[in-house]
Amino acid sequence: MAYTDIDDPSEYFQVALYTGNQNANVAVVNGGNSDLQPDWVWGKNRDGDSNHWFFDSSRGATKMIQSDQNNVEEDQSGVTAFNSDGFTLGDWIGSTKTNDAYVAWQWKANGGTATATISESGNNPAAVVQANATAGFSMIAYTGTGAAGTIAHGLGVKPSYIIIKNRDATEGWIIDSGLVSGNANGTLHFNTDAEYTDGTNQFGTHTNSVISIKTAGNINTNDQKYIAYVFANKAGYSKSGIMIGNNNNNGRFVYLGFKPAFLLVKNISTANANHDWIMFDNAREVNNEIDTFVRANESTAEATSGRNEIDFLSNGFKARSAYGDFNGGTQAAFIYLAFAEHPFVSSTGTPTTAR
Repeated sequence: MAYTDIDDPSEYFQVALYTGNQNANVAVVNGGNSDLQPDWVWGKNRDGDSNHWFFDSSRGATKMIQSDQNNVEEDQSGVTAFNSDGFTLGDWIGSTKTNDAYVAWQWKANGGTATATISESGNNPAAVVQANATAGFSMIAYTGTGAAGTIAHGLGVKPSYIIIKNRDATEGWIIDSGLVSGNANGTLHFNTDAEYTDGTNQFGTHTNSVISIKTAGNINTNDQKYIAYVFANKAGYSKSGIMIGNNNNNGRFVYLGFKPAFLLVKNISTANANHDWIMFDNAREVNNEIDTFVRANESTAEATSGRNEIDFLSNGFKARSAYGDFNGGTQAAFIYLAFAEHPFVSSTGTPTTAR
């Protein structure tokens, strides 16, 4: 029985904590079992009211976008290099304010090297793809055509979660919500707490080889540049799905097949509107119950409260609160994206332990 192809998830995903000093050329070094050269770094000031920041090796170091804003891409010295086991900070106050605590979530694609360069063909956009099929993650930098088309993603399996941002225009983030609607035409945005809404012009049908985009401005305006972060579920390493809440402190258990290191979750039910994107990880709080979280759609500091509580278990997670952002509303639906600290059972059949 194949439990996982990834015995050490730290090869492909890690969480780093550091303290800012507002000096340039300071290296943040990862502490996982394996060295990790990140291709996507998502960071946040934990102590202050400060925007999230994304830097990745496909767009190039110093090119920043922000999950809690719909702004265009800007030049910023927040991350100036992607290193063999971490990344280098510039002197930008947003990523290294003196004495403030930071968290950085990091994913590996292909070490900054494109796996495919695609020329525009008919309605299909020109794109540069950096794919890691083993980890189920690719980054696609593409230029819109204004007409429905497809782009090869390089993963070899159908994607389960897609995040896209227009780099050239003030447009909201677009999250593939095919998990919700079944036809990948719904709308979710990082930069708002709004509930899931129906849509018609975002996504078509994705396959094992391509993602399909339609004509909405936040996904495919002619001659505008976009970045897509594309994920596929990988046994023992990553999973996206839907949790149905029970509005109880003895909350739902969700089986993942691994001990989680990171969880992003959002209430998507229209009957429970306006709830935040909640982010948990295994580095900022190392013991259960975890009630320390960051909101992906807000610049506010890290919060610790009894409103959103969770246990990270050896094989999944369990909700421990009845608050609307995470488990409130009986039968409310919550979309999640999770990455592993360790597979529940290794490729050799060895089980992991709980926290």
